[in-house]
Amino acid sequence: MGDYSGGLRHGVALGALVLAMAAPAAAQQQRQAERSVGEPAVTLDAIVVQGEAATAAPLVAGPTTTTTTTTRAELDRAQVQSIQELSQRLEAGITFNRNNGSVNIRGLDGARVLTTVDGIRQPFIQDNRIDRSIGTAFDFDSLSTLDLLRGGSGASTLGSGALGGALAVRTLDPEDLIRPGKTFGGLAKTGFDTTDKAWFGSGAVAGRFKDTWLMIQGGLRRGHETENRGNNPSIGATRTEPNPVDFNQYSFLAKLHQYVNEVHRFGLTGEIFKRSDEIQTRTSAVSLTGNYRPGRHATQEDVERKRVSLTYDYKLPGGLIDEAHANLYWQGVTRNSILNAYRFTSVIGPYARNNEVEEKAFGFNGHLIKSFITGPVSHRLLLGTELRSSTLDQYSAGLDSCRRPYTGAFTACNNLHSNQSDTPRVEGKLVAFYAHHQFGFLNDTLRLTPGVRFDWYEEAPKATASYIGSAAYSGRMPASSSDDAWSPRIRLEYDILKNAPYVKDVTLFAQWSKGFRAPTASELYATFGAVGTYLRTGNPDLRPETSNGIDVGVRFGDKALGGTLTYFHTDYRNFIEQTQIAAPGGLYPQGGITAYQNVARAQISGFEANMQYAFAPNWLVRGSFSYVQGKNKDNNTHLNSIPPVQGIVAVAYGTDNWGAEVSAKLAGARKDVAATTGTSQGFQAPGYAIFNASAWWRPMPQIADLELQVGVYNIFDRKYWDAVNVPTGVLAQARDYYSEPGRTVKATLKYQF
Repeated sequence: MGDYSGGLRHGVALGALVLAMAAPAAAQQQRQAERSVGEPAVTLDAIVVQGEAATAAPLVAGPTTTTTTTTRAELDRAQVQSIQELSQRLEAGITFNRNNGSVNIRGLDGARVLTTVDGIRQPFIQDNRIDRSIGTAFDFDSLSTLDLLRGGSGASTLGSGALGGALAVRTLDPEDLIRPGKTFGGLAKTGFDTTDKAWFGSGAVAGRFKDTWLMIQGGLRRGHETENRGNNPSIGATRTEPNPVDFNQYSFLAKLHQYVNEVHRFGLTGEIFKRSDEIQTRTSAVSLTGNYRPGRHATQEDVERKRVSLTYDYKLPGGLIDEAHANLYWQGVTRNSILNAYRFTSVIGPYARNNEVEEKAFGFNGHLIKSFITGPVSHRLLLGTELRSSTLDQYSAGLDSCRRPYTGAFTACNNLHSNQSDTPRVEGKLVAFYAHHQFGFLNDTLRLTPGVRFDWYEEAPKATASYIGSAAYSGRMPASSSDDAWSPRIRLEYDILKNAPYVKDVTLFAQWSKGFRAPTASELYATFGAVGTYLRTGNPDLRPETSNGIDVGVRFGDKALGGTLTYFHTDYRNFIEQTQIAAPGGLYPQGGITAYQNVARAQISGFEANMQYAFAPNWLVRGSFSYVQGKNKDNNTHLNSIPPVQGIVAVAYGTDNWGAEVSAKLAGARKDVAATTGTSQGFQAPGYAIFNASAWWRPMPQIADLELQVGVYNIFDRKYWDAVNVPTGVLAQARDYYSEPGRTVKATLKYQF
């Protein structure tokens, strides 16, 4: 522990020194360094802190003062191809929880953080047997921008699921690739990453013929397990090396845009993403002499997302409507959890399972914007809607040597349900409308924006033969779940300085908002277990989670010198948690009965900062900081999803030909861990400081846009743990098994034309 705390002290001292010398952080990181996707020339460019004025983008209609936007150029410069890399290199206030496959923002994850792709909400569909979701089912190399919205303020436009925040990504358009004056453009990228020993490549081409624009993009990544600092290759609970993994990931994206009179744009998009992970279990599930043995226990996790969408964009400032966007789509998302094994002692013979969860959805979302002036007051009106219809199906197929009756040696088969559905078919509906009206006073230096969204939703279980014939069926169908919710928001902004000589602009802001999160189909209806073992059951009487929060802060400067400082405080009600409602014994001797219930009142508050300073020609210092604390107010215990205090500082230099960056990721020790198993407090992850360095080279910037980039991450090979990714109960493996990668190298070659 001393080594890690000592490293943290040194890291904090370095970070403080850098900030003291250079001040704020994060902006010109590509200015003299790049000519990339759709941008003419190059320089160090950082994360753009947006205000409400950027609502023309279709993915988040009405960004807030707590929204940051990262461009494709910035993702490439930082070699970011995952949420983990985003959190280590650019955004201190975000991480990825590998335990449940979800993004964590402001200490909330799972279904409490919403992800959208081109404005289409991504479902949080769980494998109810292992409590994992689909993760981020998109390829980072296909992105044009990534919007990160913190807190529940996005609920007034995005609706259910944005309690902790939202991750809204926009994929590449043909307009991003074709440079001004050209009719053809493209982008190719390849590289290798030692983190998971992965080769990756992507390519995109786009062409324009008069008013018709077309783009085709694809990506491929093949690799193995993510490395850690464990060095024990033994079999069982003492193992610290990761399980061997082989994965394949590919994506395909095609877009067609047709312009009419430069005012109307019609679009057609087709997209597919697929990833398959094959895992050879070497941990506590197997042993040399047990029921499952090495080489005869393999799992596979498959995720697939497909969509087809029709879009319409309109832009005519000064007309009856200034801007409009509409998106009609079909989307299918599937998760398969597959097990292939052989039992050697109990119920001897082959054992296979394929648990599939699939959601298909039709939907429409759109918004329009109108600006006008009445006397001394300016107005900006935003109106929008979201309509969605979905169907979720779950089925567990299987093969084993079990035979009825389950007596003697076959009692182990009691909880091994196969060829049945643990969840009924669930038909979901969503109808929502929202409106925001910005009033500008004193020449728009004072802005007041009230807004509200109304949602009505329904989740209706339907009988299927595979569900009626399952152990989960009680003889009658569970009740439908429906409710409605209002998500209001009001924001006040005041420009206390405008076009000042040193700090260009200074804006004070304050915001109050309410949000909600509807229960998922799994939380409502998924049931797994059987008499003689244990029972995990859904609860159709669940109420939606709600939030009530404030954000106050200051936004100042521009890309040369600027940033945002924010304090936030949010109260939550009706948290949906899985709780034990009956102790082991009686009909369920192994694990008792657990069920989803509305039990917790929670409170989360904290402070965030993003800053940048171009302190000399070609030089930039940037930083990101996040401090969050949270408690379950029902029992006054800490929320285990809350990460420790974290920060990122970096110094970069760039010219037309080459550039380099040195950065540090700092995290405090996680001491506040609530007990989850008996009186066991769980693992308290120590603090850490890791250092990174990267460099890029453009050999012929005047002739060809060819760039080579190499990054070395965790330079000093520090052993550390990401607190969010470590189980908080009793660890199934030795703790080094949960450590993060040591020193890694990533090389990328990119060419754009």
